[in-house]
Amino acid sequence: MAMVKARVSTAELVAGRYRLVDVVHRETNRVSYYGEDIETEHPCLLTQVGLPDDPCPDARRRATSRILRTSERMGLLRPGRVATVLDAVEESGSLWLVTEWIDGTPLGELLAQQGTFNYVRAARIGLELLDVLEAAHVAGITHGELSPGQVFVREEGPLVVTGFGLAGATLAPRVAAPSYASPEQARDERIGPASDLWALGAILYTMVEGRPPYRERDRPEATLKGVDRLPLRAPVRAGPLTQAVQGLLRKDSRERLSRPVIRDTFVRVLSEDPEAPLQATTARPRLRGRYAVGPGWGRRAMVAGTALAVVTVAAAVLVVTNGREDDGGSSAAGAAPTPSASAKKPTSLAPTTEPTPSPTKETTEPPPPTASPSPTASPSGTALPDGFRTYTSPEGFSVALPEGWKPLRTTRAASLAYRVEFGAADDPRTLAVTYSERVGPDPVAVWRDAVEPGLKRSGVGYERVGDIEATTYQGYEAADIQWLADLDDTRVRTFGRGFLIGEHRGYSLRWTTPEADWDDAGNREALDVVLRTFRVPED
Repeated sequence: MAMVKARVSTAELVAGRYRLVDVVHRETNRVSYYGEDIETEHPCLLTQVGLPDDPCPDARRRATSRILRTSERMGLLRPGRVATVLDAVEESGSLWLVTEWIDGTPLGELLAQQGTFNYVRAARIGLELLDVLEAAHVAGITHGELSPGQVFVREEGPLVVTGFGLAGATLAPRVAAPSYASPEQARDERIGPASDLWALGAILYTMVEGRPPYRERDRPEATLKGVDRLPLRAPVRAGPLTQAVQGLLRKDSRERLSRPVIRDTFVRVLSEDPEAPLQATTARPRLRGRYAVGPGWGRRAMVAGTALAVVTVAAAVLVVTNGREDDGGSSAAGAAPTPSASAKKPTSLAPTTEPTPSPTKETTEPPPPTASPSPTASPSGTALPDGFRTYTSPEGFSVALPEGWKPLRTTRAASLAYRVEFGAADDPRTLAVTYSERVGPDPVAVWRDAVEPGLKRSGVGYERVGDIEATTYQGYEAADIQWLADLDDTRVRTFGRGFLIGEHRGYSLRWTTPEADWDDAGNREALDVVLRTFRVPED
């Protein structure tokens, strides 16, 4: 791998346009400069990354194109939190990334100046960084090059992350900052979100210990070998972050702690410190509400909490039971009624075996805005019965709902999962749409092995109706379940359909109605319309 040496020359221009003014930060194979765009006269940040010898020109073009696309996509997902890449060019054996100027300091420079951070400050930075990574992972994006030089800390406002799209830009297993590479990167294996979590752990370690978990050696290859083979030196200054840091730096990517567990740790540390307000730490104020819910939970939340505790945290949102806010309306206790006795056989959503030491609490955010683009056509283009309207969610899915229905609340399980609940004030029925990116290959198993045991223990008079049946739904593997439960002195019946849309990704639709109204023609029609019109987001 070629090594980059910092150089500043006001006479030379990168790509005939960008003037280098001063070095901002340097890492093993990456140097960042303050620069000027002589065409626009605007300041910019230029990052020089060394490339291996004799690269393939076509691969270079694809890499630069990917960097620009990924940057644009991340900018839409987390505005103001990810640096906008203005240009990406290859020149004289280096890859140059040109981004808008960031009014902040690279974390690596802060650490060089201050040595170490206390664990509260580290948790604050870690939580903001986790928020950006979570958005990327939900969108199927892995950073792959995360290091202190890619994290810019600002005096005001959230931190800014650079380097998205850089992973795989060369033939090297790690383009730059090899001491923050994961073991799988060191072995030149395929990477994914777990590699970013390793890098987060390495950054946390560096913040509290004053040095990376694996020291830089003379050659990047030697550093990568150490990352892969040497044992971790236990952190001694991490305080309550110790277990989180060690859990993120597990050699086996399958054994690393999940995002929900790490988020819980960060929030707990910040909540216990009076000088660490959460609002200033992250752009997602809903984290406050997640911990505001406690012993005062009502019966609906207790049902949901029981189900959450049954499954792995990442898949929890597919298990929580459906319920409304205490607004006088009735609620659901989980899934929804089957449309008919001749319904197709279902498949259910099984959690992965990723370890999750503690379940997460729900986080509630305001209902998303409604959208009814078409009063007469379903998402599939077919005509809708009178009294139904198509709703398109900000989350990307669409479904036809009874007239007057709207989102009641959106609940997140602090991971790659959410639940949107729909209903109307004068209608006792509800629909819950849930999504998770942490499900397994057997849809039937989750209903049977994860959801059902929790419902039996929940004290809501759970009683399953019929068998859990495997089926297909819109070409996807699926599973159907029905059950009865007591809610607000009403016996309700719930039909649930869970289906897989890809590796570890799946949805669940749950329709709940009072048992006495189950066989009403209007109820049957509404459930049939929901199942017929639901559409997943387009990739």
